[in-house]
Amino acid sequence: MTAPPPLDLSALRPLHLPTGGGGAVQPEVVAVIALGFGLALLVGLIRIVRARLGASVRRAALRELALAKNLPPEPRRVAQARLLRRLVRTLKGEEAARTRGPAWAETLDTTFATDFFRSGPGQALTDGLYRRPGSTDSEQIDDGLTRLLSRIRA
Repeated sequence: MTAPPPLDLSALRPLHLPTGGGGAVQPEVVAVIALGFGLALLVGLIRIVRARLGASVRRAALRELALAKNLPPEPRRVAQARLLRRLVRTLKGEEAARTRGPAWAETLDTTFATDFFRSGPGQALTDGLYRRPGSTDSEQIDDGLTRLLSRIRA
């Protein structure tokens, strides 16, 4: 039979640190933690900068759209069409901004994830710039553009 365990703690072994460890904190572990923290900080800063850039593009576009609302109908549509060209150039690049006709309407619809320019009132900005101003409702175009531009995430 085995002897019963002693009732005092004097027979317990003392704590042993892992070999090679001069202390409770090892430099390799601290370096990895610092590197991870630094990378997380870098990713956070990049996200903040990108969010501010997108917000500034959105703010500038909405501000310019608001200024265009004060113009008469024909110059208003021209100003809105120019704004859309610059926005597509900023968001998608020069090649996308050079498209014309139905391809331009498709580029706008894919850029803003809508069908506003191919089958909605936005057709006046893609192929209807040379039509009579009374053939389109400026308020519908303004409301649609305001809604689309407020969703920009660059």
